[in-house]
Amino acid sequence: MTAVSMTVNGQHFSADIDPRTLLVQFLREELRMTGTHVGCDTSQCGCCVVHVNGDAVKSCTTLALTCDGASVTTIEGLAKGDELHPMQAAFRENHGLQCGFCTPGMIMTAVELVSRKGTNLDEHTIREELEGNLCRCTGYHNIVKAIAAGAQAMGTAAE
Repeated sequence: MTAVSMTVNGQHFSADIDPRTLLVQFLREELRMTGTHVGCDTSQCGCCVVHVNGDAVKSCTTLALTCDGASVTTIEGLAKGDELHPMQAAFRENHGLQCGFCTPGMIMTAVELVSRKGTNLDEHTIREELEGNLCRCTGYHNIVKAIAAGAQAMGTAAE
């Protein structure tokens, strides 16, 4: 067992873990934060995306030990109490989900996309940036629409 310590959604956590523990396992099994989903275990689908020090990473192929000392944000950490993050609200308002399984990863990817590329995103950019996130239910139309609306809302919220 090896000690790991990180801040998750603003709260400090420490644990002794097997060095082979993946970040998604640590979040779901140790911390009981089940909003981060496991879809493929191969970094193909993007259901497991979280932010590590502000960067979107696929937690199903990231060892928890590589996040020692890091700040991790999961889908549970975006909302402020009962108030949804603007991107979460945009997904709800624009029907950017169907079964909802891919939604946490899509939202986490979208939030990081806005932090890198700004709030004025065109459809081509959004679709290109979602390349590593799979949805098996929709044709992505409403997801893209939700991300564009969420990006605009994030810009308005920052003003």
